[in-house]
Amino acid sequence: MATVLKEPGAELNYDMSDASWYVEDRWQEPFRQMRTQDPIHWTEKGMFGNFWNVTSHKAIQHVEALPEIFSSSYEYGGITLADRIDDGTELVMPMFIAMDRPKHTGQRRTVAPAFTPTEMKRMSDDIRRRTAEILDGLPWDQPFDWVDKVSIELTTQMLAILFDFPWEDRRKLTEWSDWAGDIELVHSEELRQERLKHLYEMGAYFKKLWDAKINAEPTPDLISMMIHSDAMSEMDEFEFMGNLILLIVGGNDTTRNSMSGLVYGLQQFPDQREKLEQNPELIPNAVQEIIRWQTPLAHMRRTATEDYDLFGKQIRKGDKLALWYISGNRDESVFEDADKIIVDRENARRHLAFGYGIHRCVGARLAELQIAILLEEMAKRRMRVNVLEEPVRVRACFVHGYRSMQVSLSKY
Repeated sequence: MATVLKEPGAELNYDMSDASWYVEDRWQEPFRQMRTQDPIHWTEKGMFGNFWNVTSHKAIQHVEALPEIFSSSYEYGGITLADRIDDGTELVMPMFIAMDRPKHTGQRRTVAPAFTPTEMKRMSDDIRRRTAEILDGLPWDQPFDWVDKVSIELTTQMLAILFDFPWEDRRKLTEWSDWAGDIELVHSEELRQERLKHLYEMGAYFKKLWDAKINAEPTPDLISMMIHSDAMSEMDEFEFMGNLILLIVGGNDTTRNSMSGLVYGLQQFPDQREKLEQNPELIPNAVQEIIRWQTPLAHMRRTATEDYDLFGKQIRKGDKLALWYISGNRDESVFEDADKIIVDRENARRHLAFGYGIHRCVGARLAELQIAILLEEMAKRRMRVNVLEEPVRVRACFVHGYRSMQVSLSKY
């Protein structure tokens, strides 16, 4: 596995599934070279086996638009580059993002009412109140970890509300999310065993919540929605756990890492931070731009169900494809100065961070709302967050995010 960058025209033989690219924040240049020289590129014997790298915005959208040919189903391998290991340390846990139509459609429709514009309006006051409380509780006279105090706390509180989860145990959601979303554990039998323990703990805890609601009147939380639906009421324990993982990781890792990314990213481009501070009406657009720039999930996987000519590349039935959203969102043919945050970028909404097509993130509106309210409440307080040192990043090729980030506050 090569990790040395190549001169233009040289063979592109590095493995972008190697987590070191992301924990060291040096993934930008190899993806730029792939987009320029070979946007649909084959990796042989990488950290997660053999797979196609789909790196351009156009090619990613093309693959996403053909879900019957490029499957998301767990039956073919699911949505991450990690293949299942049949040694007792991996569970088959179907989830609707890792299903094809028609089953995907029915289960997605079940949870979609939790994320409608009406629900966003209903929840916005509560989100704003909780955001204000957290910001008002931050110290102005000493460093602190933004990831822990703000990003994790805000998203974990939101998950607890969505699941009607016991408030005092809400940090369990963060712990389970971290274990469930870490595909790097496939390389360690010991860690796979540890993850199994945590996932069974999660399943047992949620089973109690399910049992308490099964004969109760419907309520607007996700568990009740599942219970009172035709598509999800008869799930077995593994499908239940799979969908829990989807909703927890989807609601936690993505928004949380964008909330951290906005602090780190705006510090990298002080002119854009100042423009946003002086023009708070740009916040809705800046939210899209920050999500594009951060791209909290680096890839999704698809598996070919038949032979297909993909822009001249001969994809064979059974081939694994990595749709590198993190690369597509830096595609210079779509986003000018793509490596830079531009808070008034006209086409920021064309980002792929939420996916594209039938699997586009069902909770996208909620993520946008949470990030927008955070920026609005920071603006009300004229709060500038200063990053004091390079953050500790997640060592992973799937979740693209931050473990910790030491910051201090100042007024502007």
